Amino acid sequence: MAKGEATRQAILTRAFEVAKTIGLFGLSIGRLAEETGLSKSGLFAHFGSKEALEVAVVEEAARQFVELVVTPALRQPRGEPRVRALFERWIQWGQRPGGCFFVGASAELDDRPGLPRDVLVQTCKDWLDTLATAARITVTEGQFRADLEPDQFAFEVYSIMLGFHAYQKFVRAPDSLDRAHEAFERLLISARAPAPTLAPAATLG
Repeated sequence: MAKGEATRQAILTRAFEVAKTIGLFGLSIGRLAEETGLSKSGLFAHFGSKEALEVAVVEEAARQFVELVVTPALRQPRGEPRVRALFERWIQWGQRPGGCFFVGASAELDDRPGLPRDVLVQTCKDWLDTLATAARITVTEGQFRADLEPDQFAFEVYSIMLGFHAYQKFVRAPDSLDRAHEAFERLLISARAPAPTLAPAATLG
């Protein structure tokens, strides 16, 4: 990695950590200059505008999410083990300082048109597609029932995470993690294929 690229990556890593705490709205070129010890002009050379900085931070969040959540989970066996790994690693992601960046950023950008929102929406759609694809594969493996609707399954997994974030970060409920796991286990039970029916034993005539 070239020196300029390494510097930009170091800036983005710090910008992402700051944004998790104060949000994208609170993140500015000036604030990032204070956090990194770099000049505003130097940061403008890398990003050019606050909007470009916000886009870069969302993209950095997506890169880290893939690295820490998606890629390791996809190394698990196809089927329910992979679905479970995606959920568990997502829960771990949401327990890091600042909580789930995507949940917080979605609340900030939901009514704010622009490129940062567009990039965030696509990132969330990609994640939902990953969850739905994992569910679809689990159906083909015979572990989830044949009539399972993968997109609905992804919606419900996503909803559990949103509830977990609200309980953990806002309500500060001590049982938030237990409740998230219980909800996920119930979802898995409802999704599983029925056990095969054993044929009656032959009787001697």
